[in-house]
Amino acid sequence: MKNYFKTAWRNLLKNKAFSIINLLGLSTGISVCFIIMLFVQDELSYDGFNTKADQIVRVLFKASINSGKINEASVMPPTAAAIKNDYPEVTAVTRLRNTGGSKILYNGKKYNKELFAFVDPNFFQVFTVPFLKGDAASALLEPNTIVITQMLAHKYFGDEEPIGKTIQFSNGNTLYKVTGVIEAIPSNAHFHFNMFGSMTGDSEAASDSWMTSNFFTYLVLQDGYDYKNLEAKLPAMVEKYMGPQIARSMGMSLTQFRTKGNSLGFALQPLKDIHLHADSTAELEPGSDIKYVYIFSAIAIFMLLIACINFINLSTAGASKRAKEVGVRKVMGSGQFELIKQFLAESFLLSFIALLFSYVMIQLALPVFNDLSGKNLHIGYSFQPMLQLLILGITVGLLAGIYPAFFLSSFNPIATLKGRLSASTKSLGLRSGLVVFQFFISISLIVGTIIVYQQMNYIQSKKLGYSKEQLLVLPNSWALGKNETVFKENLLKDSRVVNVTISAYKPAGPSNNNNSLVYPEGKENQIMKIVRYDVDEQYIPTLGITMAAGRNFSTDFSTDSSAVIINEAAAKAFELKGDGVGEKIVWMKDNDANKATYTVIGVVKDFHFRSLHETITPLLMTLNPQWGLMVKVKTADIAGLLVSMKQQWINYNTDEPFEYAFMDELYNKTYVAEQKSGRILSIFAVLTVFVACLGLFGLATYTAEQRTKEIGIRKVLGATVTQVSNMLSREFLKLVLIACIIAFPVAWWAMHTWLQSFAYRISISWWVFVLAAFAAIVLTLFTVSYQAIKAALMNPMKSLKSE
Repeated sequence: MKNYFKTAWRNLLKNKAFSIINLLGLSTGISVCFIIMLFVQDELSYDGFNTKADQIVRVLFKASINSGKINEASVMPPTAAAIKNDYPEVTAVTRLRNTGGSKILYNGKKYNKELFAFVDPNFFQVFTVPFLKGDAASALLEPNTIVITQMLAHKYFGDEEPIGKTIQFSNGNTLYKVTGVIEAIPSNAHFHFNMFGSMTGDSEAASDSWMTSNFFTYLVLQDGYDYKNLEAKLPAMVEKYMGPQIARSMGMSLTQFRTKGNSLGFALQPLKDIHLHADSTAELEPGSDIKYVYIFSAIAIFMLLIACINFINLSTAGASKRAKEVGVRKVMGSGQFELIKQFLAESFLLSFIALLFSYVMIQLALPVFNDLSGKNLHIGYSFQPMLQLLILGITVGLLAGIYPAFFLSSFNPIATLKGRLSASTKSLGLRSGLVVFQFFISISLIVGTIIVYQQMNYIQSKKLGYSKEQLLVLPNSWALGKNETVFKENLLKDSRVVNVTISAYKPAGPSNNNNSLVYPEGKENQIMKIVRYDVDEQYIPTLGITMAAGRNFSTDFSTDSSAVIINEAAAKAFELKGDGVGEKIVWMKDNDANKATYTVIGVVKDFHFRSLHETITPLLMTLNPQWGLMVKVKTADIAGLLVSMKQQWINYNTDEPFEYAFMDELYNKTYVAEQKSGRILSIFAVLTVFVACLGLFGLATYTAEQRTKEIGIRKVLGATVTQVSNMLSREFLKLVLIACIIAFPVAWWAMHTWLQSFAYRISISWWVFVLAAFAAIVLTLFTVSYQAIKAALMNPMKSLKSE
């Protein structure tokens, strides 16, 4: 073995150019593969830290009412108790209600708001969060008790004992007693609250209404029980509990409701699926998408294969240089198995050196990747990642070396020593096939990158039906209280301000979210759950929304308190007469048949009040302004205006900082996941093409060396430099064109599938494929031309000399 590695080291030094090419390719491939492996492991690990993770499922509410789809992650208050009482396979249930958060008061000091949720007392017996102080089983049994993280305990109480201390929220008078201190929620969880309050005694939590949904509900199933079996039983629960309330509220039985083509019910989602399959509305946190796990995993595998292919191609292409060595070794008594071990030793030596380079590259690249992906991945010197990296290096050494080892060790010693070795058709075919595979992957990634860029550009430039430019959002204007209106009026006096509206409902970014059950008067069978916006009379002009019919809200009409404005989608869904103005809409406010009738006074043109992943759905607006200022400005002096606004804010002594955001920035943040994935994809595409071109450069070098005498003869017979260059480049261009033919349909299918996740999307144009093919051809010519021109310019006297 010592001799094997010594020979391998000499060969690396002897063929420096090809060793560098292989090292660059292998180290880049290992680095990319390992970083993606860390990313995929992190994505797949979400919520797996819970000891009962495989037994926990979340309850979802799904419905289709008059073709309006509902898919909600939160369900009704009594759902948990009904399931626990009726189905013995459920060993425990627990609920969580997100309250957002508000500032904390303690000992006369006010602290920044924290993420706060109400939970059932058994919450920490379902979810595994280590308690540092207090008892998980009893901490939340009493009303007005709270569990906080260790970070908050130190922040509020310093070195004092936190258990028994009382804190207060700035938006209420209730005192909460600290009964437990926990570690921070792990980063790979689908929620990250810092404070958990007891739901005991909460009137909403004890409600028996099946018409409102605000509770995230989790079930613990018997170990090994298939949740699909329980899911199949849930329609009976709907019939038993929800049916009577539907009949009372809608004036029709559940059966009649369903005969109208409607459906409603519950579905179950495994806890570990939430992060990657979260497609429900009002999720606790934005999730990821399993498609990106598949895409990046495929890129990692292909990247590694391309690097290994380079090694295989260069090793087999340079076989003639090792032929006599193999012949001599066989004559001297070496068997094929010994030669295989020798060549594998060379492969493992190269992969080990590449592994060292990879470690450095990974450490340098991870901060950049973390910034792009929003992750916090690291490798350090811990045992598991180092072992994984070592296994990856061994795998690469084996993948890259196994075929060349068998190929080189199979040479006939007599033929090699007589100099009769020639490249076999089989080995040439293999090399050609591997080059085609490399460029098939590279071209597919080029196509994918272009289409992702096009879709993101389309999203940025699409007309949304409202104006997001120069629209300032003040999210915490609630702190002004009664002065919010005064602040608004003062802003309107500034010549740089065009308009101001008070509403917590925004078409982009964090927004209030409300749904209402409504139907056209006299048409209970057309009941629909639609989005409701509470706005003031300046909302529509401030956002630049266009009226399609009727009029806007106005303070001149006292009846507007019982009026609504709908969008075109709602008018169409309700099948209203004419333009819909003057029609009556009935709003069901709760399960006790408390209804209110509103008159449609206007219809706005459809605008995108949700992301472009979703189609525009029916929308209803009522004149009921809530906190939240949006300011339309028209000035180049944005900085000066902000200074003025901040000074006015400070004068109101709110104890809240002056915060603002621009609507176009909030809109862009809606697609941050796609933007990050697009940037990562483009980087991987560039690296993949780079590694493929490295291999192509090496092959072109070997080809030029093998055909040195042929080129010399052609030049003596009158061939020009251009003709010789074209001859050497032509065979590689053929392989690239074959790769294009294979890659185009595959890339079209993959990107067509990806685009389906957007309700509004581009069409894939033919020129994308032409551009990708052109890029591949230009890169190929650029890579090959250096060696081709160098060989063509060589003095034929030197190339034809035999001594």
